[in-house]
Amino acid sequence: MKKVITYGTYDLLHQGHINLLRRAKELGDYLIVGVTSDSFDRGRGKLNVRNNVLERVEAVKATGYADQIVIEDYVGQKIDDIQKYDVDVFAIGSDWEGQFDYLNEYCQVVYLPRTEGISSTMLRKESQNVFRVGIIGSGRIAKRFIPESKVVNGIEVVSVLNPDLREAKAFQQQFDLLEAHSDFANFIKGVDAVYVASPHLTHYDYAKRSLYADKHVLCEIPFVLKGEEAKELYDLAEQRGLVLLEACKTAHCPGFMHLVTLVKSGVIGDVVDVKASLSKMVTIPMRELDVAQAGGCITEHAPLTLMALIKLLGRDITDVNFHSRMQNGVDVFTKGIINFPHATSSITLGIGVKTEGNLVISGTKGYVYVPAPWWLTDYFEVRYEDQTKNKKFFYSYDGDGLRYEIQEFISMIVNHRMSSYRLRRRESITIAEVIEKYRNKENVTEI
Repeated sequence: MKKVITYGTYDLLHQGHINLLRRAKELGDYLIVGVTSDSFDRGRGKLNVRNNVLERVEAVKATGYADQIVIEDYVGQKIDDIQKYDVDVFAIGSDWEGQFDYLNEYCQVVYLPRTEGISSTMLRKESQNVFRVGIIGSGRIAKRFIPESKVVNGIEVVSVLNPDLREAKAFQQQFDLLEAHSDFANFIKGVDAVYVASPHLTHYDYAKRSLYADKHVLCEIPFVLKGEEAKELYDLAEQRGLVLLEACKTAHCPGFMHLVTLVKSGVIGDVVDVKASLSKMVTIPMRELDVAQAGGCITEHAPLTLMALIKLLGRDITDVNFHSRMQNGVDVFTKGIINFPHATSSITLGIGVKTEGNLVISGTKGYVYVPAPWWLTDYFEVRYEDQTKNKKFFYSYDGDGLRYEIQEFISMIVNHRMSSYRLRRRESITIAEVIEKYRNKENVTEI
């Protein structure tokens, strides 16, 4: 039996894909089709995939040409698959002419003619609107957002809002935006969606006003500082058919997403403890040290560390205790002990105290170690008592990482998804509830 293998993303499956699959099948008796995984696509910087891997596999299966479908998940897999499945012919579209000649060492390489005049890229351009996004705020994170947005299809940042018009105009000029505003009513008219990157205490009001104006909202962390405010905003978004997403970049990066699925699959047994640390030194007067602007390491860092705990251990928190070092009314160091029915966890945070920023997940069979900075997850290691079984995992973490949350935000709008499995609405609400407990001084001890 002559075996043929081919690979592709097969996003928005079209006649060109079908023609290639048919031509590949005609080269032999048995066709194996490799479909790229979501994480592999993201790792290669392809942030424009409209259909997830399960939808793309089903679309390929529906053509009737594939005798077997495999998932392509890493660089070099083509060589492994060719040898593993004893493949005779590797087939690929002619737009890759010459780029896979190295596979001639393992099998025959055939470049198949493409169907002219059609491609997934063309279909995306024809079928996907470009969403005009306005940024609320013009500070540090807003300045990182614009270059990150340029690698995601379907988004154009067009305006900025800042109560200080001079600052708004300076931001507009720096990033060549169409508009700059100090008035919300004028700003909101010209956009389809907003990115809230303003000071913490303004998030709730700006998000609520934007939703009432029927605009999709991506809101920077901390989303809001009260559980009821979070629930109110998510309910409002659902009632109006709008996307509301907390901009927690770690939750959307490929490495952290795979970390969660590995741990959930039981590779280290039952999880009994999670330790997450995050700190940075802030010495000059800044927002982080200003009590009037809700400064402190809880509001600054807890959204990321709490997200990790909740993704790994769930939302059923039994009790929370905090220990903080205060400076001018702001916590410059906080350690939180958060207990669950079958596990314990801790967060160690600092903006005036430095600590190792790692993540350690302890289980009954082994543990996972993610070195600092774990929130920019590009590497982690699964470790066991028998060190010969240890395994290291490496991932791409491109740019400032905001591109991953932006891609998910636009994908949710395009595909009419109100919730993201990467950070569920109820998980976001739980994070806000824990932050609120701290700000209400519940079970807080000063040290």
